[in-house]
Amino acid sequence: MAGATETSIEQKLKALYKLQLIDSKIGKLTAIRGELPMEVSDLEDEIIGQETRLSNLKTEVAKLDDAISANKAKILDAKALVKKYEKQLDNVKNNREFDALNKEIEIQGLEQQALEKRIKNTQFDIEQKKVSIDTLQKELEGRALDLNNKKAELDTIVAETQKEEDELMKVRGNAVKIADDRLVHSYDRIRKSVKNGIGVATIERESCGGCFAGIPPQRQSDIKQRKKIIVCENCGRVLTDALLAEEISAEFKM
Repeated sequence: MAGATETSIEQKLKALYKLQLIDSKIGKLTAIRGELPMEVSDLEDEIIGQETRLSNLKTEVAKLDDAISANKAKILDAKALVKKYEKQLDNVKNNREFDALNKEIEIQGLEQQALEKRIKNTQFDIEQKKVSIDTLQKELEGRALDLNNKKAELDTIVAETQKEEDELMKVRGNAVKIADDRLVHSYDRIRKSVKNGIGVATIERESCGGCFAGIPPQRQSDIKQRKKIIVCENCGRVLTDALLAEEISAEFKM
């Protein structure tokens, strides 16, 4: 039973270190893409925002056009009333009726002037918004061109590395099956919490290869025996001996 236990732990350690090598390799492939994925995402968000602004401006122009049409209709109504009152002037019976009709004619005249002024102001607003629309459309065309170029560049890089990345992910899946789920979860958590992405560290100069904290001789001896999982007391990384790392690195040809 002791031999089986030793083999099981050793295999888990080897699988875990292989995960480290694979993830480091995938990280290098991803790094080739640089800031392109973020730049593409930012451009897409910017374009969505500009398209929303453009849609809103066009809606505002349509509403202003409707307002002009409504005011023009009111002007026609006012002119019709003026004609009606002017016709009634021919049949007035006294000065009071005459004055009242003239007052209504004057009111409708002033109403026409006010409506014409509103139309003029609205037309000015429309012209200003159309200038903004033209400017925004040109900006959108430029952003769309930038986005297409960035996407093409990113697609080219991804195409060059995707096959290798897919192969690495298959090997990673097999390594995950060998390693303990809890161990893999701990490894993934550590990798995400450290800058260098090292979740499995080798002993280097009697220290943890991840955080460089010293490791006592007895603990180093236990690590070399590979009979149990040992983590760095300082950083929590899983520790392995240099010989195991060399063995797996030699096997790992991808």
